Amino acid sequence: MPNRLSVVMIAKNAADVLPECLASVSWADEVVLLDSGSTDSTVEIALQAGAKVFINEDWQGFGKQRQLAQNYATHDYILMIDTDERVTPELASTLKAVLENPQPDAVYSIARRNLFLGRFMRHSGWYPDRVTRLYARSRYSYNDNQVHESLEAPGAKVVPLKGDLLHLTCRDFASFQRKQLNYATAWAQERHQRGKRVSIAGIFGHTFGAFCKTLLLRAGFLDGKQGWLLAVVNAQYTFNKYAELWALNQSYTEKKPL
Repeated sequence: MPNRLSVVMIAKNAADVLPECLASVSWADEVVLLDSGSTDSTVEIALQAGAKVFINEDWQGFGKQRQLAQNYATHDYILMIDTDERVTPELASTLKAVLENPQPDAVYSIARRNLFLGRFMRHSGWYPDRVTRLYARSRYSYNDNQVHESLEAPGAKVVPLKGDLLHLTCRDFASFQRKQLNYATAWAQERHQRGKRVSIAGIFGHTFGAFCKTLLLRAGFLDGKQGWLLAVVNAQYTFNKYAELWALNQSYTEKKPL
């Protein structure tokens, strides 16, 4: 008998993207959605699709929210996805095969195809963009990072799977920019709390490095105008992160008693 699968996701105001996401995993044994206070029809859509819905408005970051969502799952394996992601038929077939005979002490990575302004990127560091999302529920869980959280699986073998996870990461530029600004602020606050510091020169060094890395090292120019624009966006995001960190450093220095 194959292992049973719990698809787990966290959500807030995802009514516009949730139906296709849920449809792509309708074959799973269980779908768990943890909502953080939606004011649209996210909860109703999930319930109508047969998902188990829970609510936690005490937001402490992406990592802890994913941990809590996982706690509501009941089956052998977890597939952690986002509401703006879709499991392709090829990936679904691969996942079912893995559940029939999973490798011991292994977690599984999936290639994401990221949408950026109407184009699924093939370069720019956005493909294959492997993320570790399939794992044994009783053995592994996410870390506590507020943003850019990841699965904690020390000593586990990471097995790449066939099939893509479609990620509608940037459907419109304004909302994408707002999300990037929120991520930058959360990243800076977290790093500041850990004692990380940055200089003015460091801000611009990281910014220029992000632009060159996207456009040249990751062959962003092969993605056409979207590749060039993404290089600019990544540079802006990097600048925002480190500028915010620098400002927090300065505020702390000014308040620190002599």
